[in-house]
Amino acid sequence: MNKILIIEDEKELRAELSILLANAGYAPVAVTDFTDVASQMREAEADLVLMDINLPNANGEALLQEYRKVSEAPVIMLTSRTTELDELISMSYGADDYITKPYNPTILLLRISAVLKRTRKTGQERLYRDVHVSSLKGTLSRNGSEQMLTKNEMLIFQFLLDHPGEIVSRDDLMTALWDSNEFINDNALSVNISRLRNKLQDLGLPDAIETRKKQGYILK
Repeated sequence: MNKILIIEDEKELRAELSILLANAGYAPVAVTDFTDVASQMREAEADLVLMDINLPNANGEALLQEYRKVSEAPVIMLTSRTTELDELISMSYGADDYITKPYNPTILLLRISAVLKRTRKTGQERLYRDVHVSSLKGTLSRNGSEQMLTKNEMLIFQFLLDHPGEIVSRDDLMTALWDSNEFINDNALSVNISRLRNKLQDLGLPDAIETRKKQGYILK
């Protein structure tokens, strides 16, 4: 489940965004204290940030510029500003997308999904426990050790990583691979999961993927 940090000072809009994202299967976290937004952005370790440009005691574009020094997590700017200059500044500071208010909720969700998929493809590093996950290199790294994953193994691991603590069925995994243009049959799925488990075991995590009989798998 992707964690999305909401930085929006309008209370009603912030609440609406939280409900919209939660209903769409995301894990929203909202900033409510705007005295030190930069620290909260760093500490949140969000998969994506939704941020207004006009904030109390801060400027969203300046916060974005600072955030880019410490994180490559995608950022979508939400703003009532409509000039091309504002959009140009935001994008030049490292924004991944720019959406003006009022926005269409369905379009916003589509843009969020597109940004998450695009940044994953470009190799944004993620963390699982203390394992560094690099989709660009196709590797899992821990304590100086590195395991190279095949494309299908990485897709399976990323899907499990996107649903922490949730039981993921074999059908879910097959669909995820199909959506990524990687056709795989049931036997091949078992082989890929077995190999993925072995690589995680070599990194010292033999219990990472648990099988739930007749239900699926869960990443612990």
